Amino acid sequence: MTIKVSEKIQNNLVNLRQQLKILGEESSDKQPVELLAVSKKHSIDAIKAAAEADQVHFGENYVQEGVEKIQQLKAEGFNQLQWHFIGPLQSNKTKDVAEHFDWVQSIEREKIARRLNEQRPSDKPPLNVLLQVNIDDDDNKSGLSADDVENLARFVSNCENLKLRGLMTILKAGTSEQERRDSFSKMRQLYQQLQAVYGEQIDTLSMGMSGDMRQAVLEGANMVRIGTAIFGQRES
Repeated sequence: MTIKVSEKIQNNLVNLRQQLKILGEESSDKQPVELLAVSKKHSIDAIKAAAEADQVHFGENYVQEGVEKIQQLKAEGFNQLQWHFIGPLQSNKTKDVAEHFDWVQSIEREKIARRLNEQRPSDKPPLNVLLQVNIDDDDNKSGLSADDVENLARFVSNCENLKLRGLMTILKAGTSEQERRDSFSKMRQLYQQLQAVYGEQIDTLSMGMSGDMRQAVLEGANMVRIGTAIFGQRES
């Protein structure tokens, strides 16, 4: 990777963090917002450039690609990074995720949660879990319905090797700004309901990407998932 590309990534991070700081201060909760760098289909060198600019949280959508990156970067001494699995997770892939990732943001079924709990190595801390909610009832998106959050949260909270941290959503494409605000507001209400039951361990509301980051943060997101605005266009 050329110095120019590396510097561009680092400059992008500086700019995004500044934007998020301002948006966080404008939000009603005035809370800090964590930046999750979506690194799927981006190179090891690109991730290193971000890590050298103090980026800690990285998101991967594909199990094999993510595991290979995690192993290589750990072998090179990048042990401080936190790895989030953010894609749909099939039951035959749970073992690799349980063994290598720090977070799973896409839990939508009890079966997947049970397998992750059973397969999490005993020498690792509990796997941080977000429940993915399909808040718009979009047939093209993964996630459980708002009505099913309570039951799955109860199941996860009773899993010894999982730690329930909050909720994640991906909104329906092609909606208006007001529709996005309304959907994010519904997510915030669900999040607050979880906090009322489980207390301070519920601390992460992951919603918003490059196109709807502003609306998400103003409606209560404290983690946003950004890829292209950090790394540029994905590699093929």
